Amino acid sequence: MRRRRLLAVGCLLLLVIGAGCQGIRTSDEGATPPDHGHPADPATDRIGWEDGYWHNESIDVDQSDGLNDSEMDAYVARGMARVEVLRDREFKSNVPVSVISRAEYRNRSNSGSSSEAYGAWNNQVWEAMLVVGEDEDVQELLSSTYGGSVLGFYSSANDRITIVTPTPDSPTVNNATLIHELVHAMQDQYHDLGSGRYGAPTQDGDLAARSVVEGEANYVEERYRQRCGDDWACVASPSGGGGGGDGPPNWGISLTVYFPYSDGPQYVHELREAGGWDAVADAFADPPESTEQVIHVTDEDPVEVTVADTASDGWERFAGQGDGGADTLGEASIYVSLWYQSRYYDAGVVDPNGVADVEGPYDTYDYRSGPSDGWAGDAVVPYERNGEYGYVWKSRWDSPAEAREFADAYRSILRAHDATVENTTYVVPDGPFADAFRVEVVNETVTVTNAPTAAALDAVHRPDDAAAPPAEGGETGGVPGFGVAAALAALAGAALIAARRV
Repeated sequence: MRRRRLLAVGCLLLLVIGAGCQGIRTSDEGATPPDHGHPADPATDRIGWEDGYWHNESIDVDQSDGLNDSEMDAYVARGMARVEVLRDREFKSNVPVSVISRAEYRNRSNSGSSSEAYGAWNNQVWEAMLVVGEDEDVQELLSSTYGGSVLGFYSSANDRITIVTPTPDSPTVNNATLIHELVHAMQDQYHDLGSGRYGAPTQDGDLAARSVVEGEANYVEERYRQRCGDDWACVASPSGGGGGGDGPPNWGISLTVYFPYSDGPQYVHELREAGGWDAVADAFADPPESTEQVIHVTDEDPVEVTVADTASDGWERFAGQGDGGADTLGEASIYVSLWYQSRYYDAGVVDPNGVADVEGPYDTYDYRSGPSDGWAGDAVVPYERNGEYGYVWKSRWDSPAEAREFADAYRSILRAHDATVENTTYVVPDGPFADAFRVEVVNETVTVTNAPTAAALDAVHRPDDAAAPPAEGGETGGVPGFGVAAALAALAGAALIAARRV
């Protein structure tokens, strides 16, 4: 089945974690670009000219009192011309733009509720990530995250951009939002975003495929920002009217769903640097299959991981959910798990400030760490018995040393929750992740089994007799420390990350 965990293709988030669509330098701020007036129309359509407007043409648009129809038409047409210049290709057809209120957007979003079985299955996936505890519901958190932060979206079903605004009768449109969604419209005209190619039945596959779509849109958007104020006069973006507020309800969820917007642009940039726009088009034809491929810009294929169903005593898998009842977290989500537990529970397995230590010019956050590097594949399989829940999470790593490093980090997280330890079994006594856990390491494989009690662990999944227990002191030995690979960067205050670069 198609995933419903993330919103439909084309939404632009104004997440507090990155100050999302920050203000753009305009002709009212900083250097004043040259005024090109109204050049003559070309004899035939060409790159940089759309619906009567050149990319460097001046337009009489003032958003201080909202946009009327003629202003909206000029604003969109010139925006299309500028996307053509930045992306070096023509739009095939015009792109309609409509507006709705934030209240209407929330109502539409909430109307597409998922099934009870899917919700219970999905809750277990995010609980396995150690990001959403047993006292929370993932779908509610996702709805809250998107409902207050989406500024606009493109619908491939309707071939239309919809802008979310607090004043639909006198709408305003953020520059970045318009450019971003126009890129999605162009992508749809060339690559058919509704084809299903840019989604996947697993969390990791979905985030990876969307990294091409959102990556190109954010990459072109950033290149647009760089030209505003110096080369191009840009309509001043409205102040306020976006999402934000006090921040998302769960930073772990926000950092996870933001991955395509963060690492996607750098991925697209590196593809373009190596092979031009043709290389980017090739990525649309054959999107990456894992977040590892995006983070490290590699073609290394993920390893298929399966979990033998040895459940007994009434424990059953969820039929018809995910990929045969299973999901794949992947390197990006595993990093978020480590970050979340270090940030909010002092687990100390990564430095939470390191998330802001990026190397590429188009990266926003760094999803790399020692314990998550070396991921080769994984599968999470949730189980249910009469309203009780558990799961098996089996992961493969590139080497036994990297498997032990991850297992050591995971055990440290459990100890941060005051778990009692007996051999390979850990029992967290209270809190949102109160459960029993068995952590087994066999060569390159780490298997975590979760159940409400230690007595139920074997019924959820039989242990592997070859599993190595932790060494004296709780560690499996051989790999010292749990530090991140990159240098650390300080963060201000209690917020996740400093604002994105302008």
